[in-house]
Amino acid sequence: MTGESAKHPEIVGIVGSGTIACGLAAVAAGHGPVMLCARSEGSAQRASERLDGAVEVTCDSERLGDATFVVEAIVEDQVAKGQLFARLHRLLAPEAILATTTSSLSVTMLASLSGRPDRFVALHVFNPVVKMELVELAFPEGSAPATRARALALCRALGKTTVEVPDRPGFVVNRLLFPYLFAAVELLEETGLAPEAVDTCMRLGAAHPLGPLALLDLVGLDVAAAIGEAIGAPVPARIQALMDEGALGRKSGRGFHRY
Repeated sequence: MTGESAKHPEIVGIVGSGTIACGLAAVAAGHGPVMLCARSEGSAQRASERLDGAVEVTCDSERLGDATFVVEAIVEDQVAKGQLFARLHRLLAPEAILATTTSSLSVTMLASLSGRPDRFVALHVFNPVVKMELVELAFPEGSAPATRARALALCRALGKTTVEVPDRPGFVVNRLLFPYLFAAVELLEETGLAPEAVDTCMRLGAAHPLGPLALLDLVGLDVAAAIGEAIGAPVPARIQALMDEGALGRKSGRGFHRY
């Protein structure tokens, strides 16, 4: 995995144990040293099972001290991320880069909380990470040229295509995607169509790999609602009603569809 030069490969650390964190770890494992830091023993065990032992999984954040490029992939909450960045800043070497997988929070604000704004980047990957080629990269003002170069080199090593995007909530993909997804929910309510009918129309009529309602289920309705609020897209009442029932999509076994 190429870092600042081929002689100095990045040692990648990933903080989190959810779908994005595990997907990123699985991709990184094929290209160089990587470790994943989970919050609890239970989370670590589940992550280890998903990754089939291909990645070092730990609950000991001190192990991240050896990493040169650490990617945070936890809940979309500025306070939680800021607290994590404060701990990581103390652990990491001065030249280590901190990255976040956010797509809805201000990169400039998160960078200011990181303690190393010149070595900070938003590295927004897409689910499923092992299949989706795009990475949106967003840099705060004052980002060091070496940070850009190393972020680009890392993404290339992972086989990803990068697009540098402005620091605006939702970047490009989510800013355009979620109003469309929410429009599909509103159409569902207005017409009484079955979710399967809406999804089939968009899969076969627009050549989308997933219909909009199935995609919302994949993303997670709670995550979708948080993104909608962040980008100023009104969240349909149907999504909130499902969330109130504990129906969050695939991860809970039920959303607009059953799994």
